[in-house]
Amino acid sequence: MTDRKGHDMRYAIDPTKIHRELGWLPETKFKDGIKKTIRWYLDHEDWWQPIISGEYQNYYEQMYGNREKI
Repeated sequence: MTDRKGHDMRYAIDPTKIHRELGWLPETKFKDGIKKTIRWYLDHEDWWQPIISGEYQNYYEQMYGNREKI
């Protein structure tokens, strides 16, 4: 399978521009941040499980399903 023309084969996180223009630097290294993010999702299944189960969609339809589309 070939990739799309112009599609990046990898993504690199480079805060150089935002540091140069705004003086911002990340407080957390990506490696540490991704571990913390994954751990949060593993520890908070009660937050994301209703979203992937379809429960959220049922709630959305009940609350907003009868609204007139603009």
